[in-house]
Amino acid sequence: MNRRDLLVALPAVAAMGGAFATADTKPAMGSSVFDWNSIPVKPTKTGSVRSFFSTPTVTLENLELHVTTLNPGEMPHAPHRHPNEEMIILRQGTLETLSNGAWKRVGPGSVIFNGSNQLHGLKNVGADQAVYHVINWKSATTPAQ
Repeated sequence: MNRRDLLVALPAVAAMGGAFATADTKPAMGSSVFDWNSIPVKPTKTGSVRSFFSTPTVTLENLELHVTTLNPGEMPHAPHRHPNEEMIILRQGTLETLSNGAWKRVGPGSVIFNGSNQLHGLKNVGADQAVYHVINWKSATTPAQ
């Protein structure tokens, strides 16, 4: 292939790449309603989870919501960090949350914000199941790692 052929081929390849990228992109979620009873409950080794959605919106690359039910004495996973930010809203139960290097006890109605790439974790320290909503989002400014 000579230089002239390459110059002719590059725009075509670029246009095809854009078409493929568009084909894989989910449409942005608009206003929606999700009935609690229509979301399937999936058992986990520490309780259960209801996954409501994980999709782009007009202003976010991804918005994800799930509700976890965590059995007494359990952690959903070891303390960790991730680039996306998240908010947890405790509906019922008692949790300890690792935030800014310290474990803090919270009850129903409490809100936990986990910043980008900050170490965080949860443990159900109550006698009953803990139920909490987890909202994660990723925007154009979310770090890659």
